[in-house]
Amino acid sequence: MPTPSPTHDPSPADPLTGTHEDTARLRSLGYDPRLRRGLGVRGNLAMGLATTSPVVGLYGVALVGLTVAGGTWVWALPVALAGQACLVSVYAELAGRFPVAGGAYQWTRRVVPGPALAWLTGWLSVCAYLAANTTIAYLAAPWAWALAGRTPTPVALVLTAVAFLVVCSAANARGIDTLRRLVSAGIAAEVVASLGVGVVLLLAARLQHPSVLLDALGSGALFDGSTTSATLAVLAVAGWAFLGVDACTATSEETRDAARHVPHAVWGALLSVGAIVLLDAVAVTLAHPDPAAVVAGADLDPVTTAVVHGFGTWSGKPFAALVLTAFLACGLAAQGATARTAWSMARDRVLPGSAHLRRLNARLNARRAPVGALTVVTVAGATGLLLALDATAIGSLTVFGTACAYLVFLLIALAALAGRLTGRWRPAGSARRVRTGLVLNVLAVLWLAFEFVNTAWPRTVLAPPGAPWYQVWAGVLVTGLAVAAGAAHLALARPDRLVARAASFGAVPVQGAGERAWTARVRRGPAVRATSR
Repeated sequence: MPTPSPTHDPSPADPLTGTHEDTARLRSLGYDPRLRRGLGVRGNLAMGLATTSPVVGLYGVALVGLTVAGGTWVWALPVALAGQACLVSVYAELAGRFPVAGGAYQWTRRVVPGPALAWLTGWLSVCAYLAANTTIAYLAAPWAWALAGRTPTPVALVLTAVAFLVVCSAANARGIDTLRRLVSAGIAAEVVASLGVGVVLLLAARLQHPSVLLDALGSGALFDGSTTSATLAVLAVAGWAFLGVDACTATSEETRDAARHVPHAVWGALLSVGAIVLLDAVAVTLAHPDPAAVVAGADLDPVTTAVVHGFGTWSGKPFAALVLTAFLACGLAAQGATARTAWSMARDRVLPGSAHLRRLNARLNARRAPVGALTVVTVAGATGLLLALDATAIGSLTVFGTACAYLVFLLIALAALAGRLTGRWRPAGSARRVRTGLVLNVLAVLWLAFEFVNTAWPRTVLAPPGAPWYQVWAGVLVTGLAVAAGAAHLALARPDRLVARAASFGAVPVQGAGERAWTARVRRGPAVRATSR
């Protein structure tokens, strides 16, 4: 069935399903509306901004970047941003053509043959998102204690991170309207404050000469003087600052006029965060009283050092409150995106526990939240936090999350390129890039293949001092385990048959005996070749 053309003035429908155009598009993709369309373009943009988060991104890369490359670390950021922009070009085209939640699984099964590949891509995306949720909660916990002016024990950090996950889950369970209001408020405060801090540090608190941005400050000793090794290491870290625009596509079925708005939102999220991170990275480096101390390992929190030195000691707790707000907004959006990704796969019955994962909070139309998936995401995140009792183990999870995320991006970009070259799909709508789409798709594949290998590559210098071998190899080992677990489930449970049947028959039954009969019939029957729709 052909997809209806997007309209710039969609006619209103009921508040659950959105516009008639949205309903027609979703049904042409094989699904009836089940989630409430409570987001406009700004709400969808806020989801991407919150998950990508300029403050969280800066904190994630500033310490390691300065340590391994000195002042030159800031030049890795525009390279990583350009690489991610190639990916976002592909994302925008796919989101405009297939505005449906669960992009990694849903897009892949529509643009390339082979339901097994689509299932594995979706499985790995869920694994990467779960690792990211645990990491966000763990990194947020110290800021709650900093705000209270106390030093936590490892057990206290884990309990605080679990509480963080529960709060994010409870807010998500109240539906997209509550999530939109909380995330929008958090991201507005974060963007205004981070811009303000960056501008003030750059204009009024600068201590270093701009030449420090070209000075490695002796960090090359970590790599035996190899500039190439240092550059590759800092690029592996820099890419982490620009992960998270997936949240825009995960909420596609909750966004009005999604085929037009989601592509704009993914671009807006990436470019906005990119500009703020670049500004703040330069500002922090120039305002730091002694960047060489970071390289020497004497300063483990260069961002706070620069802010407190520039604004005064009074700014310590307000800045901690800002960072905690950023983490809360990031956690809310990331957990919501993870739950919606799992829910999108579960409605095709292709994940273990799909009967629970696809359950919605439908007592009120205003609260069409995937509460079943939220419960599982929260429990999985809390279980992962037990690794935080051993700092080296939680570090392994963090490395895995980044490497696996790039592997998922690579699989999506490869699928899009294969579909484009074979004619199985053609970009449509305002996101389509007629002249540059193919080139950007090829560049995205090259960048993501490089960055996946680069982030997974075992490096002692990026691990804590004295880290065991398994943390150094975490990117390879845990990604390999996730792929092996997915392959084993494919071989034993054959979810690819359900993927193929969903592609052939569209929306599946929702409840009751008909659903059980449909599932049994698929398991008995031969696999059906997936079709592009």
